[in-house]
Amino acid sequence: MNASTTMSTSTDTNVIRPYQSYVYAYPHKTSYRPLPDRPVLRELWSPEPKDALSLYLHIPFCEVRCGFCNLFTRIGAPDELTTRYLDALERQAQAVRDALGDTGMDKVTDSVAGTGPVRFAAAAFGGGTPTFLTAGELERLCDIAEQRMGADLRAVPFSVETSPATATADRLAVLAERGTTRLSIGVQSFVDDEARAAVRPQRRADVEAALSRIRDAAIPVLNIDLIYGIDGQTEATWRRSLDAALAWRPEELYLYPLYVRPLTGLGRLDGTGTDPGTGTDLDTVWDEQRLRLYRFGREHLLANGYEQVSMRMFRRTGGPDAALGGPDDHACQTDGMIGLGCGARSYTSGLHYSFDYAVDMRRIRTIIDDYTATEDFTRAEVGRRIDTDEARRRHLLQSLLQARGMEVAEYRTRFGTAPADDFPAELAAFADRGWLEENGGLLRLTAEGLAYSDALGPALFSPAVRAAMAAYEAK
Repeated sequence: MNASTTMSTSTDTNVIRPYQSYVYAYPHKTSYRPLPDRPVLRELWSPEPKDALSLYLHIPFCEVRCGFCNLFTRIGAPDELTTRYLDALERQAQAVRDALGDTGMDKVTDSVAGTGPVRFAAAAFGGGTPTFLTAGELERLCDIAEQRMGADLRAVPFSVETSPATATADRLAVLAERGTTRLSIGVQSFVDDEARAAVRPQRRADVEAALSRIRDAAIPVLNIDLIYGIDGQTEATWRRSLDAALAWRPEELYLYPLYVRPLTGLGRLDGTGTDPGTGTDLDTVWDEQRLRLYRFGREHLLANGYEQVSMRMFRRTGGPDAALGGPDDHACQTDGMIGLGCGARSYTSGLHYSFDYAVDMRRIRTIIDDYTATEDFTRAEVGRRIDTDEARRRHLLQSLLQARGMEVAEYRTRFGTAPADDFPAELAAFADRGWLEENGGLLRLTAEGLAYSDALGPALFSPAVRAAMAAYEAK
């Protein structure tokens, strides 16, 4: 169980690169491979507890593609593609719901045997941009979640992602009426020059108008996404964006470091490396900029009445309009996730599965077209098996990367061992760097540990997952 990993460093072996990988899910999709046995969903889900499932519906369409985006999405939807996509989504929903089975809502759930009623404890629409769909199409999407899958959207936490251009009054009215409790809008920057530098065409006036419409819709939790590390961004311009966001008193704020990834718009313009004139390591300069802006943003939000939930997530504290229990960062890793749509993942305790994954626009279009033509959704096609070691790593990652930390006793109850027994080298290395402390049975990241979450997380990847990710051919 002691499979140590090595954190990548700069040329100085004592220096850890702080921005290596955002661990929003583990194992990452680039470690998935085609499943030769194509397991039947009914057999996969039959032993699983199904009384508190999470439901995620993925809409892979956007009006534009931002320069930093490597999400599974395409620009536009010609020739009634959204209709064909929703048709396929409905077919998939019916197949998955049939596979889940149901022994009846009046029976007591046996979480060990996996029998009992199927119930959903949370729901989310993501993408892409779900509000790329028209108001009528959003109604249909909600109907698929409720009528096909059996989720009661008005009775559970229900989160939806949007963008400034698509947060129109008619769409927001549908989402509010159907029970949306949290709306997340990707603003990234309120400074027009920075938005252009991130290849995100928008004007601050349009962003402010969208935020006004969102507040008028009275959805309980507003989350605003901002990005730091944009070319030319300074503490002064970063504060302008932070203060512009704070003026709307959002219940949540996510502060994301900018990443430049292969096959994205910025990836093709990547200027990192070494300055040929001065010999300066531009990667190190960028790391220093992002760390500086992260620390400034963190302190600014803490001073303005927010608590830190994770490296990225900040939640407003106090008052009757404080956040209503929005999803924590990394919550998408929880077992019992049902993902619908060709960019969604599903998680059982023993298998994570999805469809093919790509970043390149042409390949994404092909995958979406294949999805809309699919009739049989009864089997898992692409995924990764989860053994006991990977389950331990996932639990450690999703718990440790939260500011509240991880109860050692909870880990021991679940796995029968202690974290220090399973990961002695990794945890000792974190503690030696001042990233990790244990107090009263709680393993918790220090403030510096939270700042280095994107180095700490990848250090916990298994050798097998690292090898699979390294062998993945970007497409």
